[in-house]
This record gives sequence, structure tokens and C-alpha cells, in this order.
Amino acid sequence: MTDLNETLAMSDFDEGAFESQEEQDLVQMVGFYLGDVLYGVDILMVQEIIKEISVTAIPDTPDFIDGVINLRGRIIPVINLSNRLGLPRPGAGVLEESWTLILNIGERVTGFTVDHVTRVMKIPASAIEPPSDTASGALDMQYVSGACQLDTQSMVILDFNRILVVDDLKRLAEQKRQQG
Repeated sequence: MTDLNETLAMSDFDEGAFESQEEQDLVQMVGFYLGDVLYGVDILMVQEIIKEISVTAIPDTPDFIDGVINLRGRIIPVINLSNRLGLPRPGAGVLEESWTLILNIGERVTGFTVDHVTRVMKIPASAIEPPSDTASGALDMQYVSGACQLDTQSMVILDFNRILVVDDLKRLAEQKRQQG
């Protein structure tokens, strides 16, 4: 079994091992739902996907922070993505389960609670359009990096680097502490 951290030199590949131009122009996205809207995140950011995990609440945190989890000895913060984005939530008891996307964002590993994870989708890079002001309704457009049309519906691609701006999170936590 090859170590995932092992570095391979370009000379280690034979010419036939490279992907075709079509395959190189595909972006792999993990699809997930918040309410009835399909969202996507680049698969390269996804460390893992967890269904129903126990989250430990932390006092005096913003409402969108669910708490923390212990993931194989690492303490990982978990953010409720709907609350972070200010999206309306379905009525109480509608969701029987939730999923947590564990993402690598910059140098940080963070969990995001979503309603349901769908599948990995290969999307032509040319099909991803820049965000438009009307593309996602109630969603603040600063969190959107693009959108694309799939067979039966549209997918909004989120910019998790912008969603997880640490200075904003610290400021919100401080505001909550001051409110008492």
C-alpha cells in the first residue's frame, strides 16, 4: 500500500497515464442540500463525510456554531451551515438526520452540518458560471463562487474560504458575549 504523503516525480508516470483533455476540464463536486436547494463544494476540500455524529455544545458561541467533535483525537469545530449563511430552516422535527462535511479550508479543518449529502458529481469547468445577484435567493452572494445547471436542477457552489473567515467568527463570538 502506497503512503498518501509519498511524493512522485513526473518521471514516475508513463505518457499513457495522463488524463484526456476532457477529463482534465472536469471539476468534481460533492453535492449537498440545505433545505430544498442543492449546493456544492470542490471535492479537494472534503476530508470526509460523517452521518449523525455527537456534537458537544460550547457556551457563549454564535448561534451558527453547533459545537465541537472529537475526530480521531483532533478537536474539530462544527458550524451549522444554514445558520452561518442566514438561510431559513425547515420546521422543527422535519429533519430526522444531519450530515457533517469535514473540510480542509486553508490550514484549518472544520465541520459543517448540512441537511443531506447527495453524491460526487463531475462537472465541466466551462459549465460553472460566475454568481449572479439573483441566483440563490436569500443567500448572501459573498459566499457563492459560482453556479451550474445539472440535468434536473441548479447547483450553487459555495466559497468556503469566505464562509470561514476567522476574524468574522471571532467578532461574532465577542458580540454574543457582550450581549450576555
